Amino acid sequence: MAHSTEINRRVIITCAVTGAGDTVDKHPAIPVTPKQIAAAALEAASAGAAVAHIHVRDPDTGKASRDPALYREVMDRIRDSGGDVIVNLTAGMGGDLYIGPDHAPLGFGDGTDLVGAEDRAVHIADLLPEICTLDCGSLNFGDGSLVYVSTPDILRRQAAIIQRLGVKPELEIFDTGNLWFAKQLLDEGLLEAPPLFQFCLGIPWGMPPEPRLMLALRDMLPPGAVWAGFGIGRMQMPMVAQAVLLGGNVRVGLEDNLYLDRGVPASNGSLVERAVTIIEALGSKVATPDEARETLGLRRRA
Repeated sequence: MAHSTEINRRVIITCAVTGAGDTVDKHPAIPVTPKQIAAAALEAASAGAAVAHIHVRDPDTGKASRDPALYREVMDRIRDSGGDVIVNLTAGMGGDLYIGPDHAPLGFGDGTDLVGAEDRAVHIADLLPEICTLDCGSLNFGDGSLVYVSTPDILRRQAAIIQRLGVKPELEIFDTGNLWFAKQLLDEGLLEAPPLFQFCLGIPWGMPPEPRLMLALRDMLPPGAVWAGFGIGRMQMPMVAQAVLLGGNVRVGLEDNLYLDRGVPASNGSLVERAVTIIEALGSKVATPDEARETLGLRRRA
């Protein structure tokens, strides 16, 4: 059987603690500095998250960054804390392409940051986290002219780099074609078993956060796959329940949702706590970091 068709009884929670979006002015306490991001990861772990998914930001502007020194400081702070959390570093930065105006589309706009596979993985090679992301396709990212670029050639090179480093790729699935191509990477021997998939629902213009779609994605998975899913905004917690019921794992955090309730700003810890409540109300248990490592085939790094 390709996947479990039953409720997941031991659920891995990932907390995406800050993201790369323009959210600093929309929330009173988005983690920005390496100290704040590391503290957010540890807060999420204390609340029940086994995995912390981490982006870094420019400490002065709050804008997205891919500076390896910032990643190193975050990792050093987490490791020096003595806390146990699986670190999942983004490797998706460097794919932003802002198409120019209609009369000059090749005049790429401010914010364009487009680099190849090697540059997207510099901090992964340097820090060797247990997990890093692999965004499995290109996407019209929201309204406007931003295209996230991750071509088959880039993905093959990036997957080979990640495989050589011995890091587990989390395969980010923003549309059904992304899953199709991720399975192709598996067929080509560029992914190790068990493959780990993350269904990203609700990001315009990828996939809407619909239960039938999450079910369809699960049914497309290859044998032995481990998967998780999330929704953004007000659909974050409904998708937690949906993923658990379909046999999957979950993701919450300020990257995807800024509010605990209407008009009530969330913290990463409060979002994890809400997810724990849902998981336990469904009769399941929350996985510890070591239980998550067992499920994912990870070996804890020193």
